[in-house]
Amino acid sequence: MLNAQINQSRTLNNLLSLHKPFVSGTAASHSSSSAYSPTILRQQTTTKKPNATHARSTSSVGNIKAAITIPFLHKATTVTGVITIKPTISSALAGVAIGGVVDGVSDLLGRSFMLELVSNDLDSNGNRKTVKAYARYDALDFHINVYTYKCNFDIPADFGEIGAILVENEYSKKMFFKTIVLDNGVTFTCESWVQSKIDVPGKRIFFSDKSYLPSETPNALKSLRTEDLESLRGNGEGERKSYDRIYDYDVYNDLGAPDLSLSLARPVLGGEEHPYPRRCRTGRKMSTKDPLTESRTLLPFYVPCDEDFSEIKSVQFGAKSLYSVLHGIVPILDSVFTDKDKGFPLFTNIDLLYNQGVNVPAPNKGIATALPRLVKGTADTVNTVLKFETPETMDRDSFSWFRDEEFCRQMLAGLNPYSIQLVTEWPLMSKLDPEVYGPPESAITKEIVEKEIGGVMTFDEALAQKKLFMLDYHDLLLPYVNKTRDLKGANLYGSRTLMFLTPAGTLRPLAIELTRPPSDGKPQWKHVYTPTWDATGAWLWKLAKAQVLSHDSAYHQLVSHWLRTHCVTEPYIIATNRHLSQMHPINRLLLPHFRYTMQINALARLALINASGIIEMTFSPGKYCMQICSDAYDQLWRFDHEALPADLISRGMAVEDPSAPHGVKLTIEDYPFANDGLLIYDAIKQWATSYVNHYYPQANLVESDEELQAWWNEIRTVGHGDKKDEPWWPQLKTQDDLIGIVSTIMWVTSGHHSAVNFGQYDFAGYFPNRPTIARTKMPNEDPTDEEWESFIKRPEDLLLKCFPSQIQATQVMAVLDVLSSHSPDEEYIGGTIEPAWEAEPAIKAAFEEFQGRLNQLESIIDTRNRDPTLSNRSGAGLVPYQLLKPYSDRGVTGRGVPNSISI
Repeated sequence: MLNAQINQSRTLNNLLSLHKPFVSGTAASHSSSSAYSPTILRQQTTTKKPNATHARSTSSVGNIKAAITIPFLHKATTVTGVITIKPTISSALAGVAIGGVVDGVSDLLGRSFMLELVSNDLDSNGNRKTVKAYARYDALDFHINVYTYKCNFDIPADFGEIGAILVENEYSKKMFFKTIVLDNGVTFTCESWVQSKIDVPGKRIFFSDKSYLPSETPNALKSLRTEDLESLRGNGEGERKSYDRIYDYDVYNDLGAPDLSLSLARPVLGGEEHPYPRRCRTGRKMSTKDPLTESRTLLPFYVPCDEDFSEIKSVQFGAKSLYSVLHGIVPILDSVFTDKDKGFPLFTNIDLLYNQGVNVPAPNKGIATALPRLVKGTADTVNTVLKFETPETMDRDSFSWFRDEEFCRQMLAGLNPYSIQLVTEWPLMSKLDPEVYGPPESAITKEIVEKEIGGVMTFDEALAQKKLFMLDYHDLLLPYVNKTRDLKGANLYGSRTLMFLTPAGTLRPLAIELTRPPSDGKPQWKHVYTPTWDATGAWLWKLAKAQVLSHDSAYHQLVSHWLRTHCVTEPYIIATNRHLSQMHPINRLLLPHFRYTMQINALARLALINASGIIEMTFSPGKYCMQICSDAYDQLWRFDHEALPADLISRGMAVEDPSAPHGVKLTIEDYPFANDGLLIYDAIKQWATSYVNHYYPQANLVESDEELQAWWNEIRTVGHGDKKDEPWWPQLKTQDDLIGIVSTIMWVTSGHHSAVNFGQYDFAGYFPNRPTIARTKMPNEDPTDEEWESFIKRPEDLLLKCFPSQIQATQVMAVLDVLSSHSPDEEYIGGTIEPAWEAEPAIKAAFEEFQGRLNQLESIIDTRNRDPTLSNRSGAGLVPYQLLKPYSDRGVTGRGVPNSISI
């Protein structure tokens, strides 16, 4: 292990080898400033290695601590500042090229960064008081992988408190500033790229770790606060460059690729015809074939530079791995499976994916390194084995996917616990136009229900006692059935699935209704399938379940996952950067919940949800996937239903009950997702309550906070502008209003996302358990004699043909493996305190209380999973429900709640 110290005893050549990763071009050379002690090679002060924690945050560097108070400097003094810079991955791997020594000497002898301290106070003439100094390279600390630069400031006696620092980067490359720490106790937590002044003239503004509401901002900082926010908004014009920090809005007009083929044209999402949240504007030129569509691009895909951490953090292991799958593994699989329609001939062929793998051409070394779980090296340098890990559901019980009780249990403790709802009205009725879609009444009758209940109780008793539940994908999917069936290898129905809550607290399936609207002169077709005891009925039931599971898989990925977490969060991030200053306490509360999301969303637009992307090619609605997503946003999404308790109440899965532990009483007591989720949501809300009440002790402070009001107004009227006139948007007038809003956002980005993301491989890695597509119609829907005879002779063949093809299945499995993985330095909820929180004693104490509550959840969830009376989470062969355990090891673990949507 290399020693952490680099000092004058090292040779200049050795020092330059370590320092060279920072060098690109020749930096300007300057004489030393009077405020700086000119030492060319300075002795490094060793920084201690940080203690290991559950989660490593970008906001902690060694033993540097944020100040609890900012001291007033009573006499002239010299203050030393230490800048910590995170080396980029590419530069850290670079060697010293020809001419590099000259560049290195120039950097060591010259100035690298100009820094200017700003006082909180104005001088007697009302002007800003500043002190300048230049920083020079000091050392590289191997323990915490940062470069340090130092500078000395001569501070006048009457300077006052230091509130801001201005930075100018005189290198030719951007640098990632982690912190600037002054030895008088003032800390600036930067966590930001500072661009070269060649690319971005002007000075970057950083504020100290002390938070201020706008009305409390020191006079000397007010103009800087305004200037910094204005620099982030841009003017809505021009194409964004990689070095920009501009946050602006646009519609989803970049999913189609009409310039490549008119078949790849897609409608714009966002606007009256297809309502949708807004994304970050990139400003690329428009397509030549469709003036409403933005031209497509390859990497680099613009996100504001502070959202792009891929060069400096291994947490972007997720983004890199996903990119490796989408642009490496997927094309390889595409080349191997030449027959795109070929399914698996036998179930044993599916098992071989886990036992033997798939022989593929060897991918490049980078892909193999990024995907160690998937890419298994062989002695043959030409070929490689792509081998899938056995999902835990199959490892514990290889027949679980076949059983009815597991089919229902996973609606409460599986990948998509957000769809099940209580039946409150009867008969079940469609709201679609009967002139277009046929009779609206469901074919599931009271008689069918009573027959399936088998005398346990009457239908009326079951309805009144809240014993009937359903998945209802009828109205959302039915308008797309005929369109989807026109696509090759695709099929769709509108569906309803009815279940009964047994006295044991488990769900039992009663009926599945599949509907096809009128088409080609044929009337509406609908059929009800029930569990039966004859061979033909039993196989029809299995095929009907496969159809429903494909609907649930599409809804999960498009709505529960993408729309309700990734997509709706992007406007929150944009508005926060445009309207809440970096010194605003609500900005600092939400910051951990926004890290890395815009970058992963951009990657999704590039290769997942785009025309002919993975989602379109492998999920039932095909090219109509994103239109269905837009319909779900239009018909179903409400901000006031996104907090967990409100979501449960809206689906009839809970009722308000002030006497209950979480203020709600669950309709199904053993609902693992809800039981564990409410613990996390309550912890989040208590933390938000302490935080908000500290900074807003009076309600009028909320309503008079112009930054906060502009933020909330823009989220509603621009970021979610297609719903700006909805009456359900919360007001923002009191502390309780603000607590509710930020708690909802924090829950969506942490608990909600984790519950629907990190179990994807465990539950869907064996695709018969959750097929993403049903490629064939039901055998009893207008069959020919030949079709029916084929089904009767070998029903298993029809089930295998209904499942995804070989190319579809393996591509989805590869993507789900990456999406389910935790990066090596994931930042978990409650894991590490932010410096700005630590700088305020009351906030630090509140966070430690929050952290303590989350630490207790591990044992609570373990105890629940061992309780034999909780049949939905404990039983023979069941995977314990642990998706909402706060912390996790790296990799695919089926647990862990990161702060943000980072994959």
